[in-house]
Amino acid sequence: MSGSILISGGTVIDGTGAPARPGEAVLLRDGRITALGTQAVDDAEAHGVDERIDATGRTVMPGLIDAHTHLTFGEPTGNDELFNHRTEAYSSMLSAYNARKVLRAGVTSVLDADCLWNIGCELRDAIEAGIVEGPRMRAGGQALMTMLGGTAGRMIKDEGRTGYATVVTGRDVMVNEIRRQIKYGVDWIKVMVTGLIPSMKGPEVKVWSFDELRTVCDTAHELNTKVVAHCRNSDSTRDAARAGVDLIYHASYLDDEAIEAVIEAGSAMCPTFTLLGNLADYGAKVGTAPELLDVFRAEIEVTAKQLTKAHAAGVKFLTGSETGFAVTPVGEWHARELEMFVDYMGMSPMEAIVAATRNGAFAMRMEDDLGTLEHGKVADVLVIDGDPLADVRILQQKDKIVEVVKAGKRIDLTTPIPEHKQRTSDQVRFLAACPLTRSLAFTEEQLERMSHV
Repeated sequence: MSGSILISGGTVIDGTGAPARPGEAVLLRDGRITALGTQAVDDAEAHGVDERIDATGRTVMPGLIDAHTHLTFGEPTGNDELFNHRTEAYSSMLSAYNARKVLRAGVTSVLDADCLWNIGCELRDAIEAGIVEGPRMRAGGQALMTMLGGTAGRMIKDEGRTGYATVVTGRDVMVNEIRRQIKYGVDWIKVMVTGLIPSMKGPEVKVWSFDELRTVCDTAHELNTKVVAHCRNSDSTRDAARAGVDLIYHASYLDDEAIEAVIEAGSAMCPTFTLLGNLADYGAKVGTAPELLDVFRAEIEVTAKQLTKAHAAGVKFLTGSETGFAVTPVGEWHARELEMFVDYMGMSPMEAIVAATRNGAFAMRMEDDLGTLEHGKVADVLVIDGDPLADVRILQQKDKIVEVVKAGKRIDLTTPIPEHKQRTSDQVRFLAACPLTRSLAFTEEQLERMSHV
């Protein structure tokens, strides 16, 4: 059992979208929220508590939920490193090492929708068993692709498994792979609906037919498993929604027809602007071509304008960072998506917080149990030194996160995590010269050292 904690004196943002409530107490017992307000204080006085947290002058809110992570990837600089410079055992240990950083960023739950080998499911189970410290997880297996899928182009083999992907051809292969993944414990099935075709030298194109997508959704849903789809153009978003996809990543450049399909289907959306935003904002510092910076920002701006219409129509939005790449290192950028929602979609800070808490419970398949500070809910709680309603960017500042409570247990935020060094066999020699991947995972000193490798 997790014991009991009384958090008192803070301003409560409960994650439901209701106005903040100053000076409200929250009582946690055995991993659940058992009382709020004066009832919490009365209960604590009557029955005692194990710990007390004085949150006076601070904000008390639900733990953040990141609905798009890649914790098993180990922050690669590119697909060559990811596919060719890793072993399964080492990647598992690296994933466990990184998981601790997520909690310290105020993220108590994540959806890790595709992974190397089956590490995501194993990491989830190790966290639940108390073997590894990390966020609550829901996990997928290897993403389903056609041989044209994904962003790795010709590095994906024509059949079988490559890195985080499994190529499926024909209905029987699709059905069998979905059943295999469910057998080994996935919570979600992921489909890479769009991909890069090297010979076309252009943006991603839809590489799945509607009938193929429908086969995936029907098979997964029959086995009580949800489907998430990577969609980077309008046709893919439209067909994914109509086929029954539950959660759509990116939805780049969607048009009004795609929006109508999403609304009609009731699909949720997770734009994941953070990676593009990092490249657009910081790429110039490491030599990214100016025209590429404009491309990254244009994708955000055009897509956000359309997604604003979807939000106004009641579509459910979740926040996701795509943490796990070199440009989105673990523990550093999880909360930036809230800022992107405010800046590009015109959401209020409260709406962005709801997207990152209550709505995120959809990704965890725990909508009745997680994501808000209400009686009976799982006790995932943050205490923030400041007011995220005044400036939502404060959630990106780890020194402002003074308490993280996961399932009623306070997380150690002070003991340093030992420095991680890249082992020699994993190093990619061209790393320091790669303009899109040098920027955000490393300090200026590290970049200088790598320039001499």
